[in-house]
Amino acid sequence: MESESAGAAPSAVGIVEVAPRDGLQNETEILEPAERAELVARAVAAGARRVEAVAFVHPGRVPQMAGAEEVMALVPRVEGVRYSGLVLNRRGLERAVDGGVDEVNCVVVATDTFCRRNQGLGTEEALTVWEDVAARAHAAGVAPSVTVAAAFGCPFEGEVPEPRVVGLARRAARTGAAEIVLADTIGVAAPDAVTRLLHAVAEAAPGVPLRCHFHNTRNTGYANAVAALHAGATWLDASLGGIGGCPFAPAATGNIATEDLVYLMERMGVRTGIELEAALGVAGRLGERLGKPVPALLGRAGTFPPSLRSPSSPRAAPSPQPPQSPLSSPPSMCPSSSPSPPSGSGGPSAADAAPAARSGGSGRSGRVG
Repeated sequence: MESESAGAAPSAVGIVEVAPRDGLQNETEILEPAERAELVARAVAAGARRVEAVAFVHPGRVPQMAGAEEVMALVPRVEGVRYSGLVLNRRGLERAVDGGVDEVNCVVVATDTFCRRNQGLGTEEALTVWEDVAARAHAAGVAPSVTVAAAFGCPFEGEVPEPRVVGLARRAARTGAAEIVLADTIGVAAPDAVTRLLHAVAEAAPGVPLRCHFHNTRNTGYANAVAALHAGATWLDASLGGIGGCPFAPAATGNIATEDLVYLMERMGVRTGIELEAALGVAGRLGERLGKPVPALLGRAGTFPPSLRSPSSPRAAPSPQPPQSPLSSPPSMCPSSSPSPPSGSGGPSAADAAPAARSGGSGRSGRVG
């Protein structure tokens, strides 16, 4: 990651768009696979280059994520865009590989109580599952990342000792993690804790790219994102409109909002590759579809200055890319009125912006993360 000077913010950071998975999984309004694929396509048209598109989990546990294979069959295949899917076991991985994802993400919750409620097994067992998934993902040419959930606090056990999280990250790195994600699942972190933990994990897992996932439950999410940026995180998760949460964690409200985060980064002079006005438009349409205002604030207040647009400078420099997965042939696309990314950005054309609609179906086995 580039840096202008010692102590200055890096000049660029990547944003992983998580609204299609982590965002929608906690919503009462269920979107069909074709609608979720359209959301993915519009995020890509706005400049997203990594998208958490689906979860290969049991539809009985998380009906919002049913039909993951159908979503993946409809998303636009654009050069430079990588799609990830949540998997929690070997069966989920098999479905993800067959579905043509570029990356898989496996969750290990830092506390046993939360891990059992979330995945039906303890932390040590979840690590064993991760090791199996990681080895098989590498063999299939798909990059495996691991999310250490509840890294800053647990709704059932309270404070999570920093050495415990560092130890989990160290083991994940030794067993094939292409990336480590530290998740503040219930939104309790503060910037000083973010800085300490990122530095400690970077020391324990040298050379492994670090990513952070923040919820704005207690209005600290954006401050934590800035702290993570300065502490070495190369990617930050965000959700269009700020929707999302964990269905198995009490009061785990929405993710930090993509458009609010992009605005903050731009005011700091940090490139994200996301076109701000386009992201605002997608978030507004998403709120209309969900039938309620989204939690994000920028759509209410507007940008500043009012004519602000994202610069058409090169996209954020990505972290080192893990092996590519075999991709299926791209589906046919129909024209869309979605906003195009900034001129010269190398993003998809308007013709790539929305997939053809198709009726939804159900997913298969697996649990939520």
